[in-house]
Amino acid sequence: MQASISELGTPAVSDRSRTQRIRTVAYWFFTLLVAYEMVAGVLWAALQLEYPLANLTHLGYPHYLLKIFGVCDGLGVVALLVPRFGQLKEWVYAGAFFNFSGAVTSHLFAGDGPGKFGFALAFAIFTLASWGLRPMDRRIMPGSQATETRTLAWLAPIPIIVGLLILALLTLPKAPPSP
Repeated sequence: MQASISELGTPAVSDRSRTQRIRTVAYWFFTLLVAYEMVAGVLWAALQLEYPLANLTHLGYPHYLLKIFGVCDGLGVVALLVPRFGQLKEWVYAGAFFNFSGAVTSHLFAGDGPGKFGFALAFAIFTLASWGLRPMDRRIMPGSQATETRTLAWLAPIPIIVGLLILALLTLPKAPPSP
């Protein structure tokens, strides 16, 4: 049997679309993990929980830094999830990476082991993964190449942020960090 030309072209197109789907799922997986951590940071700051305050004290940082991080996380999660604004997303990715990698470095300088900085290191890596897997419509594009965005794409982040907020509330730490 001989395959037709259209049959020969199908697997390549199918493989490419499959790869694109996997890339899209991976992008949203890592992006939602980073967004969740940012929403949790907003909650931790708003509620002035003992856990992050004890960590700041242990690392030698002032407590008001938690409020600054909370505001930045809140603005960042919105910018990360809404469509367009590629340049703003670049700033959010940079800020999130600096926040997580700064936490790792701070714990290392304080003499802490991986048990203290492991999550921050993981989220720094998740931030890089989300940034690297971004679809073209979430990158910086010249104005002439910008695509129209549907209203639904602007409204979709609202239930996502609410869901992440609920998840963050359900997973609040119950006690200060162990020494």
